[in-house]
Amino acid sequence: MTTTTHTPPRPDLTSRLLLDQLTTHWERQLRPRLEGLTDDEYFWEPAPGAWSIRPRGTSLAPVQGGVGAFTVDFAFPEPDPAPVTTIAWRLAHVVVGVLAVRNAAHAGGPPASYETWEYAGTASAALAQLDAEMGRWTAHVSSLDTDRLMAPCGPSEGPWADEPFAALVLHLTREVVHHGAEVCLLRDLHAAGAGAR
Repeated sequence: MTTTTHTPPRPDLTSRLLLDQLTTHWERQLRPRLEGLTDDEYFWEPAPGAWSIRPRGTSLAPVQGGVGAFTVDFAFPEPDPAPVTTIAWRLAHVVVGVLAVRNAAHAGGPPASYETWEYAGTASAALAQLDAEMGRWTAHVSSLDTDRLMAPCGPSEGPWADEPFAALVLHLTREVVHHGAEVCLLRDLHAAGAGAR
């Protein structure tokens, strides 16, 4: 009788499974909740001194990033506690800091950074940017096989360069869910009249 050693198969880690949580949340919850976002909601400051997207030259923040007519409020190092932010700021963070820089590094997108981004001056323009970056990211991830998902992220991810790309996919999902929930809460507060106080 011959004994053979059986090596268990590698888990079937597929891009479909990784993307399911993000795309389900995006298609069924977050994106529908962003429909009809107004410029008033987009720029509403829920607290004095809130960070936002502002016309160039009007910010009081220590740092203003971006090219074009609008800039993003920022500071280095980030204050502790961090300032309250507007929907405009949160969407810009997701568009640029979460998605566009990763699309540039991994998905063939154009170069992107907080300093070089052309920030949206309207809610509809911000949603168009969000849709474009989300579409590029999900298309890229859906094209990856298990070997690529298990390979290291690479130097663009700094101290996480040696982490598997799948970990980056999961991290970006957490970021979109987390900041998307913040945007929805700000919208709810605005609708409940908090903006009139």
